[in-house]
Amino acid sequence: MKPSLKIDRDVAFITLSRPRLANKLAAEDLPELMRHIEKVNRHTDIRVLILQSEGKHFCSGYDISDIKNSQHSGSSFGEMVDAFEQCSAVTIAALQGGVYGGATDLVLACDFRVGSQLTNMFMPAARLGLHFYAQGLERYVTRLGLDTAKRLFLTCEHLQAAEMKMCGFLTHLCEPETLQDTVDQLSNTLRTMAPIAIRGMKKHLNLIARGHHDVEAIQREVERTLHSKDLAEGGLAWKEKRTPVFTGQ
Repeated sequence: MKPSLKIDRDVAFITLSRPRLANKLAAEDLPELMRHIEKVNRHTDIRVLILQSEGKHFCSGYDISDIKNSQHSGSSFGEMVDAFEQCSAVTIAALQGGVYGGATDLVLACDFRVGSQLTNMFMPAARLGLHFYAQGLERYVTRLGLDTAKRLFLTCEHLQAAEMKMCGFLTHLCEPETLQDTVDQLSNTLRTMAPIAIRGMKKHLNLIARGHHDVEAIQREVERTLHSKDLAEGGLAWKEKRTPVFTGQ
């Protein structure tokens, strides 16, 4: 089955649904995933997007036997992953199991990466004779650092959950039975934040990491929040010692 999209008020869920194939991605999945992200971006009330999958493994990456079909302009694997990184909602990857190959880059494109003790990762590109695409190399270096990126790409080493957390691949690590609760708690926390501020800071933090940020664009976002109803609500809620109710205005 192709990846599905479900929207529940201000939270969206994209689910990978090929558990018998370890949720391997195929050529037809790439434009489908991009369409899902486009739909999420159009719904400005969606604050959180959760990427999840069915079965034992999170995702085994792209079908290596069909790798040439992952490079078509307009629907390439790298463009699909970039779409996740640039999604307007805050993204959470919920990793119940193994994440391999190109799926590791898809996960790194998410803002938060929650794994369990059963999670592990493997980047076999060099072992398969494949040079990874530019955006993915950049993402590895900006997220994990040059030395870790070299370790994972050049030696094809498997990492278990504890090492994934230590090197920064995972932002959260929990027991398998608490994975869903951990994802839900993180999602609920993010949903309480001011939408204008959190979306703007997410965007510009990613650009800063790549060295592509625009100071004037950041200042425009600052000015926007200074004149927003959300800032007034946040200040009042702080004074009244209550949870603010933000509207994104």
